[in-house]
Amino acid sequence: MLIDRFQRPIEYIRLSVTDRCDLRCVYCMPKSFKDFAEPDEWLTFDEIERVIGAFAALGVKRVRLTGGEPLVRRDLPELAGRLGRLPGVEDLSLSTNAMQLAKHAEAIKSAGVHRINVSLDSLNADTFRDTTRGGRLDKVIDGLMAAKLAGLNPIKINMVAMRGVNEHEIPDMVDFCIEHGFTLRLIETMPVGDSGRDAGDHYLDLQRVRADLGKRFDLITSVTGGVMPGGGPARYVQIAGTDTRIGFITPISQHFCETCNRVRLSVEGTLYLCLGQNDRFELRPLLRAGIDDDGLKAAILEAIDLKPERHEFREEPDKIVRFMSLTGG
Repeated sequence: MLIDRFQRPIEYIRLSVTDRCDLRCVYCMPKSFKDFAEPDEWLTFDEIERVIGAFAALGVKRVRLTGGEPLVRRDLPELAGRLGRLPGVEDLSLSTNAMQLAKHAEAIKSAGVHRINVSLDSLNADTFRDTTRGGRLDKVIDGLMAAKLAGLNPIKINMVAMRGVNEHEIPDMVDFCIEHGFTLRLIETMPVGDSGRDAGDHYLDLQRVRADLGKRFDLITSVTGGVMPGGGPARYVQIAGTDTRIGFITPISQHFCETCNRVRLSVEGTLYLCLGQNDRFELRPLLRAGIDDDGLKAAILEAIDLKPERHEFREEPDKIVRFMSLTGG
């Protein structure tokens, strides 16, 4: 098992397969941003497979494909199939905005992706278009229904809760998830990049949201103690009389750094050890210099020793200048 210096087991890697996206969500990427990495700077499928294979050999069991928007990476199902067959990889999942999911749902399911998270902040077409700067809600709904038909399960809806933007829609989103058998995950905005800091003006404390939902729904702690399969940081409640769960991801109001079990690998081969710190380790130069498998595993161990104890979103909100889309989900 891979253990960091604070005795946290690292069993989960979020793998960015592209820094490109077909949306420009207000908390993720500036509207005019076009400075994407050129393909020559991206890790190839062979390089990605080597890195994930090394992580798996060291005890990492969960791999999530992210971006940008992962479905814009050419031949993504091929990569998913290669990673899903690696010894030690027990859980392969994908985060998507679902704009292109309708045409890819069957392929990614066949390739070995078990479950998906879909970013959906509003069920109002106008609000959705504004928050994504041009997204079409109907395409996302079509993608969700295609994923459901393909048998991807569970399907989790990621809703960034924003005061004055979509706060009033949260109960409607709960009803939508009950109707379709989806899990809802509510997420606090984080000061990652200028876009994230700007969205911070709409920061909404999810402790209050949970209390408000408790007045409308009978919320019970799930039989799993508030945890669902997937290795993520959400803590769940279940709506009585249904199978629907609501998860709360609270990096600001109630951080979960002491149980952090993940690292992020960017499409350029940069390993980020914490979303809220600048600690990083460059793997691409080592890969292209011909490092062998033992050397690669040693480099990963060296990188894990850089993982900090916690983020400092409250203490230093201006610290992280990279955009969320460049970090890798």
